[in-house]
Amino acid sequence: MTVTITEPGIYDGISNADYHAHPALGSTSLKTLATRTPAHYQWDKTRHKHSDAFTIGTAAHSLILENDTSGIEVVAADNWLTKAAKEAKAEALAAGKQPLLIKEMAQVVAMRDAVMAHPEAAKLFTGHRPEASVFWDENGQQLKCRPDAWLPGQLVDLKTTINADPREFGKTAYNFGYHQSAAHYIDGVKTATGETLPFTFVLVEKTAPYLVSVVQLDPEAIEMGRALNERAKRIHAECTASGHWPGYPTAEPISLPMWANYEMDDLLGINYDMEF
Repeated sequence: MTVTITEPGIYDGISNADYHAHPALGSTSLKTLATRTPAHYQWDKTRHKHSDAFTIGTAAHSLILENDTSGIEVVAADNWLTKAAKEAKAEALAAGKQPLLIKEMAQVVAMRDAVMAHPEAAKLFTGHRPEASVFWDENGQQLKCRPDAWLPGQLVDLKTTINADPREFGKTAYNFGYHQSAAHYIDGVKTATGETLPFTFVLVEKTAPYLVSVVQLDPEAIEMGRALNERAKRIHAECTASGHWPGYPTAEPISLPMWANYEMDDLLGINYDMEF
């Protein structure tokens, strides 16, 4: 069933494809606009990115959030190198499904089992509202977000990762813009409902033993993400008005990084006692 988005609000039953096709600014677009260039945003918005890692993550979301395998196509092959495997993969993608090798499906199932065996994580994916799509207007701009799980008093995002160690999450969050995502989701849901809800990440590792952790970013991180989102929206508005989507700015003469200066000082300051 196709759900038509006619006005701001909260919509259930929208497919991933229809959600991503809607022109409203989502979290990924805001990250690109804030930290890369308008030219990157223009390029990315018309092109669907696909990778095996993305496929595994999407399949894990389907299994963990909704226990749904209807969007997964398991291909009976050891790898994607054979002609038959490549053709099966292409057919699955064309049909809007996530193609997985048998071993990858086993990996996704193990991730699901690990999450549901984790006492805290399991509660966050029980009795939740999965992937509701929120659309709102802000100063003439259309915005959207799609929380993975929505519980009374709580928003939850599932992340498949190579490292679920909470001590490393600050660096991971910064590198992938998770602080921007959290701020965007919190603000979107507040606009739609009037509620300011906490935002929790559930991390599950993609390799055995598939460790799980449950983490939140602190208020300072959320505010930093919110500031970047405001920068992104301002850039988008300016570029839309001008019709110009620039790439990198003109730079002044470039200095070497500070560590290079220290290294050169060490190298050039060495005195060799030469014996003849």
